[in-house]
Amino acid sequence: MTAGFVEIADRVHVLSEPLLRVNVTLVVGDGAALLVDTLSSAGQAIELAAAVLAVTDHPLTLVNTHHHYDHCFGNAVLAGDPPGPVYAHELAAAALRDQPERLRREAYEELREEHPALAAELADTTLLAPTHTVLTETTLDVGGRRVLLRHPGRGHTDADLVVHVPDADVLVAGDLVEQSGPPAFEDSYPLQWPDAVADLLRLTTPRTVVVPGHGDPVDVGFVRAQHAELVRLAWLIRAAHTGGAPPERVAAEAPFGARPALTAARRGYAELDGTP
Repeated sequence: MTAGFVEIADRVHVLSEPLLRVNVTLVVGDGAALLVDTLSSAGQAIELAAAVLAVTDHPLTLVNTHHHYDHCFGNAVLAGDPPGPVYAHELAAAALRDQPERLRREAYEELREEHPALAAELADTTLLAPTHTVLTETTLDVGGRRVLLRHPGRGHTDADLVVHVPDADVLVAGDLVEQSGPPAFEDSYPLQWPDAVADLLRLTTPRTVVVPGHGDPVDVGFVRAQHAELVRLAWLIRAAHTGGAPPERVAAEAPFGARPALTAARRGYAELDGTP
């Protein structure tokens, strides 16, 4: 990882990890700082810690936007010794606390063909579960700066958090918003995802900079356009399910491409059938 942080607003910095284009956001206050997401492995996290230190040496509070490996497997390195506070939704915290081997195994299987070196590295990474949990929302004081952690509802997972920095007009959306590729639906709730994005949009102004989980920061217009596509996808899933059509019919007509849409359709059908 050779990338460093880029300041996108007043004392709000974003680092884009080049392999998977995962975004990490650093909010710096007076004598304190907040780091949103910690990348995929101990090795990546060590490099990330050096990048943080190039910006600030303030004590860190960590936030995980959700429990997927590329957003939280670096917790143990970045939290320090003794560990500082780590925030996440309560379901994400429970997954990291109670099922670390499952999370490691699933991450390894996802990565081993395309990125075998990273797969091997994260398989040996020690996971640190969050120490502080969020149910709906929590407000933090980060060196005199108010930062809101909010769960906008089920979407990319059942445990997504967004991070709002109102004095800089920045919203960190995690994987509820994606720029470098289509949304990932493997653990998703596609029928509820549009409502989650509508909720986070209520935190924005016309000038808000939105940091997606992967890819370049975007404006509110981009988020509204992606919201409209998620609305259309959810409508197609419901209509096809009601009509008895197979999920493949949704995939042929839906936004985001056939493969992601098929995954979304199967998840949506399972939700409508009451079989998670």
